[in-house]
Amino acid sequence: MHVVAEKTYTPQDLLSMPDGKDFELVDGQLVERKMSQLSSWVGGRLYRTVDAYVDENSLGWAWHADLGFDCFPQHPGSVRRPDVAFIRIERMPEGPSSEGYAHIPPDLAAEVISPNDLWHDVMSKVQEYLEAGVKLVWVVDPESRSAFICRADGSIRRIPEPEELSGEDVIPGFRCPLSSIFPKKTEQEPKAQPQAAAPPISE
Repeated sequence: MHVVAEKTYTPQDLLSMPDGKDFELVDGQLVERKMSQLSSWVGGRLYRTVDAYVDENSLGWAWHADLGFDCFPQHPGSVRRPDVAFIRIERMPEGPSSEGYAHIPPDLAAEVISPNDLWHDVMSKVQEYLEAGVKLVWVVDPESRSAFICRADGSIRRIPEPEELSGEDVIPGFRCPLSSIFPKKTEQEPKAQPQAAAPPISE
């Protein structure tokens, strides 16, 4: 992450900015969201997969990275924009409101790592999600073609391609092979290596 300024901002300040969707707010500090072509493509593909499933099964509501979540009691000056978010229909029976931010934590949040992301920053964000009440967090790494599954009980598990993301008890029945959200491999494509910034995690 790249901290843009030392001035302290509020969630309402961010909402009123013309380019506010390009930033998150971390304890009152503007942080620019850096996305690569690859991470944006993977995030969009994952969103479409989740959205199609929850819509077909009337399970709830899915959003892509445009939506900000202002739902962090321990970090009231923070707004996060997960690449994919899902809220169960029973928690939002009236559907999405016209408010700028969501003020309840999603049941599922997914983050797609870009080359500019630092592992420490990614895991800090994951911890904020879990502390706020998010039940399941996916951290997807397109470079190593793998994902980390982070749960409310504190467990973390790395899954490589060709394994699949599971909605577990958050999105019942949802299964998504990692290979379906990554670009198809070509013969010229070198074998992807895990990011050096990620610490070893036992499966």
